[in-house]
Amino acid sequence: MQAGDILIRNVRPQDLDDCCTVETSGFSAEEMASRETIKLRIKTFPQGFFVAEIGGRVVGMANGASTNKNDISDEELKQLVGHDPLGKNMVLFALAVLPEFQRQGIARRLVERFVEEAKQSKKKKVFLMCKQHLIAYYERLGFSHMGLSRSTHGGSQWHELCLSLEGKE
Repeated sequence: MQAGDILIRNVRPQDLDDCCTVETSGFSAEEMASRETIKLRIKTFPQGFFVAEIGGRVVGMANGASTNKNDISDEELKQLVGHDPLGKNMVLFALAVLPEFQRQGIARRLVERFVEEAKQSKKKKVFLMCKQHLIAYYERLGFSHMGLSRSTHGGSQWHELCLSLEGKE
């Protein structure tokens, strides 16, 4: 299937099932967010939750939180404990695209929209954690590798990356 016209938009409550499907396709059972967590993220911070839609079908998503913290290894943050809509930073928790729509630039467009929201909200930085094999991908999107994270979420080894927005319009 081809991406065609991709609409990147804020999540809506009725997108929950589709977002759960996308989450399941992108993360292992140990790493993925539960349905309840995704529902909480949609309800609590829809301005930091974007979906990619093609022909009315949700095929990808990016979601996160806003915080004053610089340490994103805290597992509670993924449950939005410490989330502050007015926080100085945004944290990207999840980026996933259905397998049949990968390698078409959808993930890049989702990250770009997430970063644009952070800029519009006058945030200072965007943080994320990823696995070793994705570091170069995020570096191409402007993120800097900060090193190995203390997080062992899902039994995996994670790396922290940061994109400074200060001085960037």
